[in-house]
Amino acid sequence: MKKLFLVMAIILFPTFVFAGDWLISSDLSLNLTQNAYSDNWTGGEVGSLSWTSLANATAEKQLSDKWNWKNVGKFGFGQTHKQNAETNDWEAPEKSTDKIDIESVVKMTVGSIVDPYGAFRFESQFLDNSEPSLKRLVNPIRLTESAGGSRSIYKQDKDEIVTRVGFAVREYIDRVVVSINPDKTKTETTNDGGLEWVSDVKYTISPERLRYEGKLTVFQALYNSKSDELKGLPNEDYWKTADANWENLLTASITKYVQVTLYTQLVYDKEIDKGGRFKETLAMGLTYKLF
Repeated sequence: MKKLFLVMAIILFPTFVFAGDWLISSDLSLNLTQNAYSDNWTGGEVGSLSWTSLANATAEKQLSDKWNWKNVGKFGFGQTHKQNAETNDWEAPEKSTDKIDIESVVKMTVGSIVDPYGAFRFESQFLDNSEPSLKRLVNPIRLTESAGGSRSIYKQDKDEIVTRVGFAVREYIDRVVVSINPDKTKTETTNDGGLEWVSDVKYTISPERLRYEGKLTVFQALYNSKSDELKGLPNEDYWKTADANWENLLTASITKYVQVTLYTQLVYDKEIDKGGRFKETLAMGLTYKLF
């Protein structure tokens, strides 16, 4: 059923998007950082080239007086190329950024304190090179289906603060490497379910100059499909600890086509690591708004 849903979504999405009456925003950006040194340069520095490509898109439509549909897509990919310190030959590029995040939310706008909603989220990456000799495309995959109540705390023009709480079911699909020669993988699937709290913030600090976007997701699992397999192990209760993902994006427009962006992400998932994981990206590059 999930595969059928994904196929239908891919086929029908363009029809809905270009059907008219959609509030659409989309922008593309490319950031580059380059270093070069002469052969007689002392100090041990090596040449490097880093690039990051980002694409963000939002499509929202009030389907009727009582139904609202909002789709958000966030994509990113980047690599770093470096020279060998001894030979000055360029080494194979290393991935620096990789993200696929698509979310679709349907709300029943009944005009009450809380609006019922249903949501579907697809999270993955373009290239899984955790095993360098066997690169897997779009792996691993996390699917999240949720339903509950949503409330708009603040909305003015393009600025808004929306929070929602509901029940959610997650499915984690991973093509695990079994052997390298011959190349062989097997698909492992883990399911869990529980309570999910999501808050989205979009706020213009300075019109046409400085803008902030943030997303906080907290998930508290109530069951896990592998709980029986984990009994007796040191990590048997790790899945019971709440997961958190806090993303922040600050965008400063220098000119119409030049932007400086600061992205930070704080992730906590005890099943992966006992400590919180932090990511920070500061970049300056070209950007183009399609809509």
